[in-house]
Amino acid sequence: MSEADSFLAFRAKFQVEDLLVAQTHAWSWSVRPQQPTLGAGIVSLNRPASQLSHVTTAEMAEFATLIQKAEKAVKATFTYDIMNYLMLMLVDRHVHFHVIPRYSGARFFSGVEWVDKGWPNPPVMSERQHEDQKGLLMRVRDALKVASGES
Repeated sequence: MSEADSFLAFRAKFQVEDLLVAQTHAWSWSVRPQQPTLGAGIVSLNRPASQLSHVTTAEMAEFATLIQKAEKAVKATFTYDIMNYLMLMLVDRHVHFHVIPRYSGARFFSGVEWVDKGWPNPPVMSERQHEDQKGLLMRVRDALKVASGES
């Protein structure tokens, strides 16, 4: 699969446009369709690239700016204890980071309880909390948009 095809497949799989919280010219921050923890997200490059070494210095500066915004918004909205960043690219061969807020205790949002089942060990990425509630991801996205000043 070409880099361009991988890029398009990635954007569709992770519903980047629908779950978008904020973006810069180079990067998009979106809510992760499967939530291993409350507020889990994806920060992905806005152009095809299959290796981190393909990212420019200017794009990395924008990454830092967007991460600062994401951390501040997730902290204000859900009060995480620590943030984990994972760049795996085992299946999805496009430059992206999984942004996983970590919680030492349960959180409540939109009428449901969220538990970090991996705490204090690595996140359980296969965990998919409250997947059956269609509008829940949009409520997570909207809360983060408000906190990040993007709404």
